[in-house]
Amino acid sequence: MLLVLMVCLLLHSKLFSAPPRPKLTDHRKDARHIPKISGETDLVSETDIPVIICASEERMGGTMATINSVNSNTDASVFFYIVTLHHAIKQTRQYIEKSKLKGIKYKILEFNPMVLRGKVKPDSSRPDLLHPLNFVRFYLPLLDINHKRVIYLDDDIIVQGDIKELYHTKLELGHAAAFATDCDLPSTHEMVRSVGMQTTYMGFLDYRKQEVRDLGINPSDCSFNPGVFVADIKEWKKQKITKQLEKWMGENFRENIYSSAMAGGVATPPMLIVFHEKYTTIDPLWHVRHLGWSPDARYSESYLQDAHLLHWNGRFKPWDYPCVHLDLWEKYYVPDPTGRFSLVRPERNI
Repeated sequence: MLLVLMVCLLLHSKLFSAPPRPKLTDHRKDARHIPKISGETDLVSETDIPVIICASEERMGGTMATINSVNSNTDASVFFYIVTLHHAIKQTRQYIEKSKLKGIKYKILEFNPMVLRGKVKPDSSRPDLLHPLNFVRFYLPLLDINHKRVIYLDDDIIVQGDIKELYHTKLELGHAAAFATDCDLPSTHEMVRSVGMQTTYMGFLDYRKQEVRDLGINPSDCSFNPGVFVADIKEWKKQKITKQLEKWMGENFRENIYSSAMAGGVATPPMLIVFHEKYTTIDPLWHVRHLGWSPDARYSESYLQDAHLLHWNGRFKPWDYPCVHLDLWEKYYVPDPTGRFSLVRPERNI
């Protein structure tokens, strides 16, 4: 009788156990079925400089230009974790293996957008900012990565310096990440004023909402841009950063405390909240940004030559037209060997 009861309990637990949480990547499960090609590997080294970057189908050329710029300006061994959606895996691999990038060390990770269900509202004002890959930066410790410290880069970036310098940024005790503050470069202040950009929390959070006021964050505090950062994965896990970010995504889903109509869309505000006064600042020259905020507001050429990293954040992307300082970006552009991605230029496609 006891044996029958135990069997019944076992069957009940199997039939009615809770379904597993959606996985961020299916790459580990599928890896044994996908033959490894030159350059694509699971083998990592402690001397690698790990870089996480996303590759969306419609911006693939941007991702490859960023990768090319990193690889071209360092003698270090760089390991690229390239995160994409299921339908773009083949294109990502072909772009690399059939171009000058075929020698890089990399691993393709598939991001499962189901983890965002109930956390992100559809918004027609800036649909590009709601792309699932915009939220990969929230889930770094849950990706299939094998490094304790990583660099995260957006896909609209060119790296002109040696990525080793950024990687070796010393994080202050108790800090899980290092960002560039929006008040760090006096030389950018004129640009900021000229195009009406936001550099404080007031531009990102709706201070009319009680939930925002209860945070106790001064609306005039300097914001930061999460398109470039160094992260300590162990500290991120220890502080449960991902859970904190998801909490604020849920708050916004219910109460609309920020929206894509405000500066930075919906991916920046949760990070501003969670990391407020809890991050290390990186060298300002490692994140010279705002190149994509205006089609005609320009920096001086001498200033850009000194910059270690250029970021075309904003609506005006360097693979599109119009956009400023295109020559600095096109220097690292790698044509798509499959022909799917092409640049938008006056009276011609590249």
